[in-house]
Amino acid sequence: MAAVGDTAARIPAALPSSRPEGTTRALLDPALSPAGSGASTHTKYPHRFEEVSAGMSFTTRASQEQRSAGAALLDDDQRLHELGYPRKLSRRLTRFDNFAVSFTIINIIAGVFTGFGVGFGAGGPRTLVWGWIVVSTLVLFVGMAMAEICSAYPTSGALYYWAAKLAKRHNAAWSWFTGWLNFAGQIAGTAATDFAAASFINILLALEWGSYSATKYTTLGIFAIILFVHALANTYTVKLVGLLNRISVWWLLVGALLIAGVLVFKPSHHATASFVFSQFENQTGFSNGFYAAMIGLLSTAWVFTGFDASAHMTEETSSAAISAPKGIVRSIAYSGIGGFLLMLSVLWAVQNYSGELGSATSFPAAQIVLDAVGGGLAKLLLLIVVGALLFCGLANLTSNSRQIFAFSRDGAIPGSRLWHSVNPRTGTPVKSVWFAAMGAFLLVLPSLWSSVAFFAVVSVNVIGLFGSYAVPIFLRLRRGDDFEPGPWSLGKWSKPVATVAVLWVFLSSILFLLPQVSPITWHSLNYAPIALGVVLLISAVWWFVTAKRTFNGPISYGTPEELAALESEML
Repeated sequence: MAAVGDTAARIPAALPSSRPEGTTRALLDPALSPAGSGASTHTKYPHRFEEVSAGMSFTTRASQEQRSAGAALLDDDQRLHELGYPRKLSRRLTRFDNFAVSFTIINIIAGVFTGFGVGFGAGGPRTLVWGWIVVSTLVLFVGMAMAEICSAYPTSGALYYWAAKLAKRHNAAWSWFTGWLNFAGQIAGTAATDFAAASFINILLALEWGSYSATKYTTLGIFAIILFVHALANTYTVKLVGLLNRISVWWLLVGALLIAGVLVFKPSHHATASFVFSQFENQTGFSNGFYAAMIGLLSTAWVFTGFDASAHMTEETSSAAISAPKGIVRSIAYSGIGGFLLMLSVLWAVQNYSGELGSATSFPAAQIVLDAVGGGLAKLLLLIVVGALLFCGLANLTSNSRQIFAFSRDGAIPGSRLWHSVNPRTGTPVKSVWFAAMGAFLLVLPSLWSSVAFFAVVSVNVIGLFGSYAVPIFLRLRRGDDFEPGPWSLGKWSKPVATVAVLWVFLSSILFLLPQVSPITWHSLNYAPIALGVVLLISAVWWFVTAKRTFNGPISYGTPEELAALESEML
């Protein structure tokens, strides 16, 4: 990896104080243009200066408090100015905090326990074990390709901003559709995680009180409470979210070790090594074993999503051009190793394959814990799983709200002026947080009349996110040697890594759209193509009806010198 260059040298000296009064105010009273376009910014949005100034009133005070960070903080702000944005969010996250957000969203405990059932029936242990190795490696290629682009463009807009900057033509269109894929995937990720948390809470409640019987209404109620608490936590300072994410890393590490340790040493019976590493099962209803094994890969693909969170948090992270890329890559790599060991321990503890596959809990991994351990210890392990899901949902909503903040800042969401406002006291995009929470709730409402709605939400989450990951990577490939990397670079491996990444996303997206069980009925139908089609149809119609004329891609709020001058005058 390339070393960090002497970027501090690029920071300009303060502009002369003799600038005529009111000149800086005119700078950000713009008809805002696509970032980096150099177009005039003076007639279209007279409200922009007030919004930017209000947002910076908090962050400039935060900047004064953080001057001890010195050149690193100044360099972050200078790079943000070069990308066309003033600093509105509070930059208080460390390198570890940035890693923690993505590591928490990937979440090996939540991923293994919620996605385990797909591979358990489609390919069995052989697909779960070897599929984990293959898929996690391929996802690491996706992460490395994204990390390199993130280092070049460290802004909260992330994927849709990258698409606009990397496209040779039709920049606004590439940006629009990438942003809406990412938006849909982010909303679905928050919804799927918190809904899974509600389902596991139901399991715990039933274990504790035998008379408790979960219904679709109680599940939706628990889901709504979880979502409300997560939104409330994100309403307060980014320091609180950072603290909770740091705690979540240790919860995941210690929790995974505890679960694995108990499953290894507690049960009186264990599965054989032959069962764990080579047993093949096909309970999909399809006669083709290869098809079943490919479907089984989805159990791992579902785990490795959401690592774009590190990119969305760049405007709140110190040394973002280095910290965020490392956060992306390390979160995938560490999750790959830790999740593999956890997967092995769960498979080794299998007691009754058929009974656990058809468990009334709907989660075979949870049934394995109940069968292998039982009693109060099983409740403790499932409580760890619930905690992991709650931390995951919190981090999902954080990332989701930052994407909405950035996308609305560039005028791509109805009511953009409202959603990209920042609370001057907390330095957080509070309205974006509640927008994300409401979107997740609406997405889960169909669960009241459809038992497969949850799996459609999961599919939209994965396809939406990985689709938005692939677009800027593909555009970077088309750029060839014209791409200018940031301080974190893959060097000569950049193109090969990006090629593998795009091919994997294409393949995995097809797998998520295919039927997963046979016979295919209205109850077993994979609704992912319909859900994804609705998202793409809405965004396409909207684009051709109005957005094609009104959305010009990411907005530039001024030149680096103009933005630096404004922030200097706000001190």
